[in-house]
Amino acid sequence: MREEGVERRLTTILAADVVGYSRLMAADEAGTLASLKSHRAELFDPKAAQYHGRTIKLMGDGTLMEFPSVVDAVAFAVEVQCAMQERNADIPEDRRITYRIGINIGDIIVEGDDIYGDGVNIAARLEGLAEQGGVCISRPVHTQIKGKLDLTFEDLGEKEVKNIPEPVAVYRVVLDSKADALVTLVVQQAVTPTNRRWPVIAAAVGVLVLGLGGVVLWQNWAPEFEPASVEKMAFPLPDKPSIAVMPFVNIGDDPDQDYFADGITNDLITDLSKFGNLFVIAANSTFAYKGKPVKVQTVAEDLGVRYLLEGSVQRAGDTIRINAQLIDALSGHHLWADRYDRQADDLFVIQNEIIKTIIGTLNLLVKDTENERALKRPTDDLEAYDYYQRGLAYYRAWGKENHAKAPEMYERAIELDPGYARAYADMAFVHANYWRYDWIEDTSGSLALSLKHARKAVALDPNDYYNIWALGHAYLANGESDLSLQAYERALTLNPHDPALLMEMVEMLVSIGRAAQAVAQAKTAMRYNPRHPDWYLWNLGWAEYFAGQHEEAVATLQKMTEPPNGVRRTLAAALVQVGRIDDAREMIKEYVKNEPEQTVADIRKIKYKHRPYVDKWAEDLLTAGL
Repeated sequence: MREEGVERRLTTILAADVVGYSRLMAADEAGTLASLKSHRAELFDPKAAQYHGRTIKLMGDGTLMEFPSVVDAVAFAVEVQCAMQERNADIPEDRRITYRIGINIGDIIVEGDDIYGDGVNIAARLEGLAEQGGVCISRPVHTQIKGKLDLTFEDLGEKEVKNIPEPVAVYRVVLDSKADALVTLVVQQAVTPTNRRWPVIAAAVGVLVLGLGGVVLWQNWAPEFEPASVEKMAFPLPDKPSIAVMPFVNIGDDPDQDYFADGITNDLITDLSKFGNLFVIAANSTFAYKGKPVKVQTVAEDLGVRYLLEGSVQRAGDTIRINAQLIDALSGHHLWADRYDRQADDLFVIQNEIIKTIIGTLNLLVKDTENERALKRPTDDLEAYDYYQRGLAYYRAWGKENHAKAPEMYERAIELDPGYARAYADMAFVHANYWRYDWIEDTSGSLALSLKHARKAVALDPNDYYNIWALGHAYLANGESDLSLQAYERALTLNPHDPALLMEMVEMLVSIGRAAQAVAQAKTAMRYNPRHPDWYLWNLGWAEYFAGQHEEAVATLQKMTEPPNGVRRTLAAALVQVGRIDDAREMIKEYVKNEPEQTVADIRKIKYKHRPYVDKWAEDLLTAGL
């Protein structure tokens, strides 16, 4: 069924990128930029005009184009690749700029001057399959140009490509004497501003080289996409730069590597949150968009942020490719884009380069200690990191079965790197959850193990907020409120922006009688994580109840979509306080169906240091019929 109001059309899409762009930039930034500018102005732009091509967007070293004729698109690609061979003839091999090109015919979704859809995605996958200086085309392209262009093709067979349900038949265009015969003279032509949204290195394009890694900003005066509206934002923009890191896409051939791309995304979010002058949206909120076609302006308006970081990961054997781009949703411009083709062992270097580039692009004033903490990697062992990310994927998937699989991954990471503090920290969280949720038969030693692993994590790295957070968590589970508070507050000084840390502290703050502070902290956490899980509402409602905000507590807890049974107990107490005794008694009846052994005496045994809160709760539950 055709979507109402959505414009679609069949078109020819061409995707191209520069091979080894990051290496070229690292070796000679100024020379690489000058060469790119020359190639685009003297070759790409006039050839695009000759063959009626429209450049949809430039992303650092990547180009997306559209052609009304499939014959023109292939002729353009062949001419460009043949011409680049000549232009590179007298240039040392390590300084040559070479392109990969992929071409597809497909149905696309049109939004303004931008295009989306599987037709675009397949063109990008074909580009990735092309050899250096080569051109790959899909079967529909091959069918259309047979007999129209005298070229030689090599059938590469059907290829499984990421996020495309059916295999794609791929053909390689052989750049032989037939291809050379198609080459025509380059004729410089004026490009009208309305011809395309991204004039390729024309007068309207400004090139700004920023510090920290040579960030390049290709920017047109006109927006490249529809800007976000401040008036439509669900939350007021923070008074400091705000950013959402979207889930990096796994574009490799192995879908089981999703955990690896997710791990990189989470690392970037965590590292950026350590900078006091940056407002960073939590992973929960950005991962809600994973695998969904969304507009930049929609995400920015939903989350109340100005900047978005997008990217992809392709891992193959000992090599890794990461694409990343920083977008200003309010201006409608891409601020920076880069591709990193490296050995897999360079992953941590790449992550640091991305962090540095973002901080430099946004002109943040950064303390040395913040910079040092953000750029310090928990391990230098890629295999240990890989096992840790596998464990983290199980842990975050939640539940008894997933938690049972996580420790094996963490233990393997520790075997490979005995100094991997975060692996110990996560073991502390796992054992505390075993005790809290009765996820193993014998939990008698769980709390002691949780505390042991947390202490080991802090001993290995006392300046990582995550390890200190784990220690606070273990102390809280063991009923050590004062020690838990000290650990949590220390963790917050190192990273005041992690919403899960802020929200988890709510229970501890209530336990020592600081319910009003707990309410404020819970609301701050929810702003950092607008698409928060339901347990955030439970913690907020819990704090509101003890802070005397009973109407608010009832309203908050009733927002939960699938509340655990324990929420009924909290809601019943709040209903008593607002005078809805009958409703409170009905709530307790439902609660007792699932917890028939629970009594008010059990409530009074809770290890809260601030006993008046416990007494208040017990009395309200007694009134409700427990």
